[in-house]
Amino acid sequence: MTDPAASEVPASPAEGAIRLYGKDDFEGMRRAGRIASGCLDAVADLVKPGITTNELDRFVMDYTLKAGALPAQLNYRGYPKNICTSINHVVCHGIPDDKPLREGDVVNVDVTMILDGYYGDSSRMYPVGQIKRAAERLCEVTYRCLMLGIEAVRPGAHLGDIGAAIQQYAEAERCSVVRDFCGHGIGTVFHDAPNVMHYGRKGEGPQLKPGMIFTIEPMINLGRPDVKVLKDGWTAVTRDRSLSAQYEHTIGVTETGAEIFTLSQAGLHAPGLALS
Repeated sequence: MTDPAASEVPASPAEGAIRLYGKDDFEGMRRAGRIASGCLDAVADLVKPGITTNELDRFVMDYTLKAGALPAQLNYRGYPKNICTSINHVVCHGIPDDKPLREGDVVNVDVTMILDGYYGDSSRMYPVGQIKRAAERLCEVTYRCLMLGIEAVRPGAHLGDIGAAIQQYAEAERCSVVRDFCGHGIGTVFHDAPNVMHYGRKGEGPQLKPGMIFTIEPMINLGRPDVKVLKDGWTAVTRDRSLSAQYEHTIGVTETGAEIFTLSQAGLHAPGLALS
């Protein structure tokens, strides 16, 4: 889940510092991440025309509690539900309701689980029945942006390398990168330093070090990058009503690269897409 007020991200123990986690913390993040990814695997069988996002919300709540975890999004800054469900031109923070999903929709389901004090945060796009090629292509581009961002993570690299990799690919595919929301530090705190931008220049920003944990969650639009937040204070939509897509993983910086804590255990990394 993106932070609705990135400027209010809580500081680490030293003002402006980025937390570095140890071996036991990484194991805690693996456990929390497995619950998040397992839940998103299970959601894939439910997303069909006619189901409501409130039904998905209730399913995720039940799944979370049965797994011994808690939903981090419920009541976070007043957010009223357990998950975010962002449909078509909704960029992020869509609030579940009783409106049925329709054939041809695409929906992002964003979950965050708390297990033993550790946060596992992840989201995926799901096609609702048969979708148009434009929507399918946008999902393909967005998933590739996520993985290119993760591939840029290694000790000695910079946060700007992640954003540069994502921006370069998205814009080469004639899509745009949302600037208003970003990834974030996570671990034993839901939203922490650093802010992880999905655009930027190589070599800029803080240097990556083993022990850092954060999300990468690019939001990519078919049209312009501009967004607006609706009157509910949460739902962010594209200003030009173009389609938007997002995928998210929680990752940790290792001695050699990145460990993905929220990787699908069922191979459902991008449900409905035939990725090469």
